[in-house]
Amino acid sequence: MDTPTTFRKSHKLDNVCYDIRGPVLEHAKRLEDEGQRILKLNIGNPAPFGFEAPEEILQDVMRNLPTAQGYCDSKGLYSARKAIMQECQRKEIPSVGIEDIYIGNGVSELIVMALQALLNDGDEVLIPAPDYPLWTAAANLAGGHAVHYRCDEQADWAPDIADVRAKVTGHTRAIVIINPNNPTGAVYPPEVVRELLAIAREHDLVVFSDEIYDKILYDDAEHVSTGALADEDQLVVTMNGLSKSYRCAGFRSGWMILSGGVAMQRARDYIQGINMLASMRLCANVPAQHAIQTALGGYQSINDLILPGGRLLAQRDITYEKLNAIPGVSCTKAKGALYAFPRLDPKVYPIQDDQRLVLDLLLQEKILLVQGTAFNWPEPDHVRIVTLPWADQLGDALDRFARFLSRYRQ
Repeated sequence: MDTPTTFRKSHKLDNVCYDIRGPVLEHAKRLEDEGQRILKLNIGNPAPFGFEAPEEILQDVMRNLPTAQGYCDSKGLYSARKAIMQECQRKEIPSVGIEDIYIGNGVSELIVMALQALLNDGDEVLIPAPDYPLWTAAANLAGGHAVHYRCDEQADWAPDIADVRAKVTGHTRAIVIINPNNPTGAVYPPEVVRELLAIAREHDLVVFSDEIYDKILYDDAEHVSTGALADEDQLVVTMNGLSKSYRCAGFRSGWMILSGGVAMQRARDYIQGINMLASMRLCANVPAQHAIQTALGGYQSINDLILPGGRLLAQRDITYEKLNAIPGVSCTKAKGALYAFPRLDPKVYPIQDDQRLVLDLLLQEKILLVQGTAFNWPEPDHVRIVTLPWADQLGDALDRFARFLSRYRQ
């Protein structure tokens, strides 16, 4: 009898990695199966930490269930897209019509769709380091090549403009801006975004702007949408959704906005490709789309969480204070989002393998973090910490992290 064939994964996946839910998480699941409790600071999932969606959103979804049983337009419900269009007007993103908006099963699906429609084999996409790793994975899966431009920790994690310019080649097709940033918590000043847009315009690049945390801002931070700063002859693809600001991560309801009136004419073939991919998956989850109009038009309860006295602000503060109190650890204060990205001084902590570091922390302290290299940061000297637990729970976890580091050696 012939030896049975070994079924192997596609070579398209050889350079695809998503370590936020990677090998260390498998160890965490094994420990949970053994009955141990794990504090999961690896993923920005608000619900397990007591952050619930606004009641009016849930009520609207439930009320509309009887009419949400069939497919809708491949781009999404008209009422939801109209609410997004009005949000674009509020954010001063010009010339966005109903047909320029696509609703997807979370921003994740739309990122994959947008890059699949654009990239040919060997095309390059400029992506920040550190990044949200789905951008890198999606670019590689589409046959492209992720080229990482460095963000400067000493400049509040703003992109290094000189490094961005140095990374542009004849193969570069697009640039990704993640603002507010995951994993660093940076919120870019408008002048920084304008510099990135100037590079994109000079080299005729598509601009992808990931703005999922645009309403989670601390202190005096202000967010200006990339599309509002771009010229009319620049194609900007803006990503946003309900997962974070509205605590509806499980609904998987996100949207993608195409803007740039003049550039849209030049992008007709690319848009046709997006339309084709949107049609192939028929449509996004219809019941969850009924949450969008209510969310965008209703009371913005996120403000109760980010202003003084709010949970998210208190949790950001204690994370920042506790981390910077650890010898050899430094952390920039997050201006937005739900994360901290502290640096472990290599002179104090000569870490060679940061995945081993987070695995050892998991095994010893039952705390699950993500290593910095999972976000395509080139050195093993950072970790990402989710700041969603209650402040006292975070404080205890970070005290345990400090004790762990004080005795840890590789």
